[in-house]
Amino acid sequence: MRVVYLSSEVVPFAKTGGLADIAGAIPKSLQKLGVEITVIMPLYGIIKENKYPLVKTDIQFEVRIGDKLKSGYVYKGFMPDSKVPVYFLDNEQYYGRNGLYNYPETTKDFEDNSERFIFLSQGALEVINKLNIYPDIVHCNDWQTGLVPVYLKTIYARKECFKNTKTILTIHNIAYQGLFWHWDMKLTGLDWGLFNSKQLEFYGKLNFLKGGVVFSDLINTVSKTYAKEIQTPEYGEGLDGVLRDRSKDLYGIINGMDYSIWNPETDKFIIANYGVKNLSGKQLCKKALQNKFRLPERNIPVVGMITRLTDQKGLDLVVNKFQDLMKADLQFVLLGTGEQKYQELFQTYANKYPAKVAVKLNFDECSAHEIEAGSDMFLMPSRFEPCGLNQLYSLKYGTVPIVRSTGGLADTITDVRSYPITNGKANGFLFKEYNSDLLLATIIRALDLFKNKTQWTKLMISGMSQDWSWDISAREYIALYKKIVKRVP
Repeated sequence: MRVVYLSSEVVPFAKTGGLADIAGAIPKSLQKLGVEITVIMPLYGIIKENKYPLVKTDIQFEVRIGDKLKSGYVYKGFMPDSKVPVYFLDNEQYYGRNGLYNYPETTKDFEDNSERFIFLSQGALEVINKLNIYPDIVHCNDWQTGLVPVYLKTIYARKECFKNTKTILTIHNIAYQGLFWHWDMKLTGLDWGLFNSKQLEFYGKLNFLKGGVVFSDLINTVSKTYAKEIQTPEYGEGLDGVLRDRSKDLYGIINGMDYSIWNPETDKFIIANYGVKNLSGKQLCKKALQNKFRLPERNIPVVGMITRLTDQKGLDLVVNKFQDLMKADLQFVLLGTGEQKYQELFQTYANKYPAKVAVKLNFDECSAHEIEAGSDMFLMPSRFEPCGLNQLYSLKYGTVPIVRSTGGLADTITDVRSYPITNGKANGFLFKEYNSDLLLATIIRALDLFKNKTQWTKLMISGMSQDWSWDISAREYIALYKKIVKRVP
């Protein structure tokens, strides 16, 4: 089976969020399972600066953006530690700048983002055609490639290369849809007749993601619960009706995690390695974390958070009950950046409770690994969470998750009240309603169980023993690919 995987960001080349992690992992897993896979992404300035071992090919292509022809060149590289080819689309005007989607200094979106990703969508199809891949599947990701299924059903429908090609669109976070003013429709080269409420129009604007949802052969998102949630007005961000119309073609596949990076037995970022058979290293990691963040070295619960400081991540719930939380005998460590109000609040807490609270208001990979390894509990009270990865990392590191039951958190964390700890299913603590009282009560439950060292150790081992690897997710994607390839047009 031949698959072309399109993503606007891929680890290790370019990253702003979880999409890059997934795009950097799933193609390698698919190739190991026998899929003939090719990755296509933009050649951002940051990729050139980092001087990855890329080779410029002799492929040149043109894309019409409105009434202008834009040229592109193609570079080739490989995913690290694999034979997965990656083709990079080069256009200095669109990608030779700092930032992937926005100005780094202001977080303001680039004014020409519609052009930049029209270029990616059409450019990828031009390159596929020149490479003579004849793909069975073109796998699109998020709004940045949302127009690809539209082009394949319209402008590119008669291309010999795509006569048997099917499309799948993965929605990683429906809050980001690629909304542009309606006159950008003329830049797409698509017929204006498609700009209607059933296809590309969204409250007077052009919606790239909606186009992908309507025109893809199948749609999936990154957890089964999130696939249901986005079909409701509460979580659907205005696209719930469109998704309900396509409910028979909408699937949920939970993201996996890369154990070559996130594994306490081999992690190079932590002071001591450990695993299910020998947990002693975790206590050393806890002491190292306390020392690094200048907290007293005490054998009390350490609650960790690694998060963007936004309402979506449930920070309002944490703030509402933080003074109450400080009455408990625990330490709290936070790593992340985000909204100014939260940065100031958590810095205030750190100043007020220096023996109990430590914050680092930026992000670095080393600290993230140290917090996962050194904490006893990991807090994720998200308002919504399409999948989430930190709860999976926490399981592997024996750091018991405390999460709200939403999206991928609901699909991966099983509350200790649901099953006996000894049966291997229970792995954390859940609360359902988005309510700060319930959050506090759930944390207190965890603190109470922590006092029972025997039970707590069993709960840790239960989570550490579970398999959330990418191979499982990859097999589910292959099943979806086979499902649409077999469909009669």
